[in-house]
Amino acid sequence: MKSHIRNILQDMLPLVDLDADFLFTELDSLGVTTILMTLSAEYGIELTANDATPKNLKNLDNIVAMVKNKLSPQ
Repeated sequence: MKSHIRNILQDMLPLVDLDADFLFTELDSLGVTTILMTLSAEYGIELTANDATPKNLKNLDNIVAMVKNKLSPQ
């Protein structure tokens, strides 16, 4: 899943270093919105502005964890 998400986001955000330790600091509001909308559509999950936290978007591993959490039954 991590490599799939990396590939998707690399296409959508080619100027962002997805391997950064603090990915959130590399993103502007459009980048954050792009991540949320792209992953929502790709995985059929609901990601909202409430999910756009520095913790969830800290790095690629945290983004994957956020998606997995949304995919798991509540």
